[in-house]
Amino acid sequence: MVDPLPEKPAEPRAATLREVVGTVFSSFLGIRRGAAMRKDAVTIRPHQVIIVGVIGAALFVTVLIVVVRLIIRAAAS
Repeated sequence: MVDPLPEKPAEPRAATLREVVGTVFSSFLGIRRGAAMRKDAVTIRPHQVIIVGVIGAALFVTVLIVVVRLIIRAAAS
């Protein structure tokens, strides 16, 4: 009798956009835990982190520019 082929392990589910944004945000703040990082290494793909990270950094810089302009405008009046 022939042994059946071993089953492939189940593919990990893909991370949702909310999970990726939460991971990148907590990484920006430096509050990521080791267990969460290991789980994310399986579910989140590198291109997802790069895209969300670049968008998050751009939003952060834009907010800083707007806040500085508002402060300068208020100080000038």
